[in-house]
Amino acid sequence: MAHTLVGTVTSDKRDKTITVSIVSRETHPLYRKQYTKTRKYTAHDEKNEAKLGDLVEIAETRPISKTKAFSLVKIIEKSRGTVELKEDVNTVKEEKKVGADEEVRQKRVAEKAAAKVAEGEEA
Repeated sequence: MAHTLVGTVTSDKRDKTITVSIVSRETHPLYRKQYTKTRKYTAHDEKNEAKLGDLVEIAETRPISKTKAFSLVKIIEKSRGTVELKEDVNTVKEEKKVGADEEVRQKRVAEKAAAKVAEGEEA
């Protein structure tokens, strides 16, 4: 039986190719601390049916290309969609405010410099 792995599709941009990330928990041999390890595999998807975020099963096959030695067996669970986070409105307002504050500060510095020059001429 071929070596099979279960993971999540992290990229489906290439034609007939998907990138699958497989996350595993491992224990350090000396320190006994657990940590997560993510491995990425490129797999052949003949019909381009796997999409970003799908849970898939891939199996080892003969080398298809330089980096592809796995092929898609089945889609275990379809993705429910991805969420793109919008830029926080408060953050944008703060950035604009900081920009305005910087302009005000620069004007004050210029006014002080002009006042010093005027004092120097009077004295």
